[in-house]
Amino acid sequence: MTEDASTPTRAGAPLRVVLAEDNTLLREGLQLLLERSGFSVVAAVDTAERLLEVGRVMEPDLVVTDVRMPPTFRSEGLAAAVTLREENPGLPVVVLSQYVEQSYVAELLDSADGAAVGYLLKDRVSDVADFADTLRRVHAGGTAVDPAVITQMIKRRRDPLERLTPREREVLAVMAEGHSNAAIARRLVISEAAVVKHIGNVMMKLDLPPNDDQNRRVAAVLTFLRGRSPEQ
Repeated sequence: MTEDASTPTRAGAPLRVVLAEDNTLLREGLQLLLERSGFSVVAAVDTAERLLEVGRVMEPDLVVTDVRMPPTFRSEGLAAAVTLREENPGLPVVVLSQYVEQSYVAELLDSADGAAVGYLLKDRVSDVADFADTLRRVHAGGTAVDPAVITQMIKRRRDPLERLTPREREVLAVMAEGHSNAAIARRLVISEAAVVKHIGNVMMKLDLPPNDDQNRRVAAVLTFLRGRSPEQ
């Protein structure tokens, strides 16, 4: 376990990360991966209790945590992360899980209006550069949800999305993964201008008020994942 409360936070400095994972090999592997990717892991802990302690003391730029941790291995890690976000609404959190649990995703998205959160499946994190980019996007206020989780969640009934065309839903689904307009265009093999048009239509059909573009993207993603209109 590594802890270093002296790491400064300043413009241009590595993002300060608190990592919570009870599996020793995975925790040490993630720490090494993060540090090689330019992050500063200021604490690597193995319980939700320690996550709460260091999260409150060290004021990290980002929390990366497992869902199921000791003593019951249910949702201690997630609960600790949600508590930290309630105490510090701007705290970015990325949850790593072995399970597609809609209730876990919903609980995370309901904290601090769903901004600056990620829910990724451990088995699908295979591209180190992509993983690092996802962490940085979440830190910048974005929302990133694993495609497998999205697939599970879109099976539910979603009245506000009935107004969207199939292509608009495809664009919104890829946007929910945290991708930029250019990345969406590459994924769907359409022009970036078409992506911009589709996103504009999505915002209009979901009745999202004019606002900062990043906030509107987050609101659209949350509407998509929660399956209800922004007013509900």
